Amino acid sequence: MRAVFSILAIGVLAACAPEIPDSGLGFDNSPDARRARELALSGGAGAGVPTTPPVVISDERPAYAAQPPLAAPTAVQTAGVETPDNAADIAAETAAALAATAPNPPAAASSPAPVAPTTAAPPAQNDPGLSQENDFAAVSEERSIQGDAARIARNRQAFEEVQPTAVPARDGSAGPNIVTYALQTSHARGTRMYNRSALQTPSRAQRACAKYPSPDQAQIDFLARGGPERDRLGLDPDGDGYACAWNPAPFRRAAAN
Repeated sequence: MRAVFSILAIGVLAACAPEIPDSGLGFDNSPDARRARELALSGGAGAGVPTTPPVVISDERPAYAAQPPLAAPTAVQTAGVETPDNAADIAAETAAALAATAPNPPAAASSPAPVAPTTAAPPAQNDPGLSQENDFAAVSEERSIQGDAARIARNRQAFEEVQPTAVPARDGSAGPNIVTYALQTSHARGTRMYNRSALQTPSRAQRACAKYPSPDQAQIDFLARGGPERDRLGLDPDGDGYACAWNPAPFRRAAAN
């Protein structure tokens, strides 16, 4: 029974198998066509066996087969193409045109003249401006050890040692000393210390101070003519005791340091 069922199943499957479509290879692959080919190969007479003509897929020619062959280029197409001979002619014509239009054709380059090597002149051996102290032979001709000893002895005899002495004291005969006056006072400029006349104005003081080269010279003359109590020249209109804007502060700072 199992064998019977197996045979029936195989038959059913064979009946249900789909037909193999034509592959389009250009020949018939049916059973009749296969038998005809086998008979032809074996040498048998296959005239009586019906055969199926081969299937023609398409009779269209490929695209490349329809294209015509390339034609040789014409004279018009090759007119603008430069050949070796044509390029040489164009280059020659261009060079001739440039040479004709140039205003001043460049001259042939000339090689530079050779420069002769220069050598420094040797130093003068007998130049009187040069010292010969390091030349033992020259010094030996001019001086001797005995002569140097005699010169040293003469220099020692002429040497004179000066002893220090005390600084001379000032007696006041040289005129007023503005340094001493600055150290003896302590008030600032502009502080009224002395009475002045109403006629002494700043404009008069300005004209009077213009006669002195510096405020120090004006202060010395101011003290020499009775200042600071009296101001005959009008150099101190504010009565602070300082003529022509003279400033005692620098002297005070120097003494303090």
